[in-house]
Amino acid sequence: MKSVTGIICPLFAAMACSQSALARSDESSPSVPSAIAVPAGHKIEVMLRASGVQIYRCQPTAQAATDYGWAFVAPEATLFNRDGTVAGHHYAGPTWEANDGSKAVGTLVAKAAGPDAASIPSLLLSAAVVRHGGTFEKVAFVQRLHTNGGAAPATGCTSEAANSEARVPYTADYYFYTLDRLPSALESY
Repeated sequence: MKSVTGIICPLFAAMACSQSALARSDESSPSVPSAIAVPAGHKIEVMLRASGVQIYRCQPTAQAATDYGWAFVAPEATLFNRDGTVAGHHYAGPTWEANDGSKAVGTLVAKAAGPDAASIPSLLLSAAVVRHGGTFEKVAFVQRLHTNGGAAPATGCTSEAANSEARVPYTADYYFYTLDRLPSALESY
């Protein structure tokens, strides 16, 4: 009986620890609309807070050359760790570049409305790592959440303002997800 207990007790302890770790991971996952939910099997690797601007250019609309509207150009933001230290930069692409040199470029998968008309939408993006090593080494998805500001100006884009730029302040949280695999011994449970 001692040998069975010696095997079963550590097995149950390992399973309990694994379930506890999974629960903690789920608790840290942000609540989001289903349209921008990250596919199952991924975990948050890092969350970075962005503070910067969304850049827009006043240009003719596709409907008529005499109508003008603000067109998105690029983001320009500094990325911060939870403790407030600078972690990297976010710019056109969209690209996220960490201070360690790693870099990921996103492709839009889906979007959900921002919290108000003045805020940019929440996004789900797939990510391609273009410079390996460090922070973004295995990033597969990025979510832009908790946006504040950054929406295109509602007025001011006329033929007289053609080609002018508007730099609209914004903040957002970027969640970077990597593939999360359970240990093969636990996959059958």
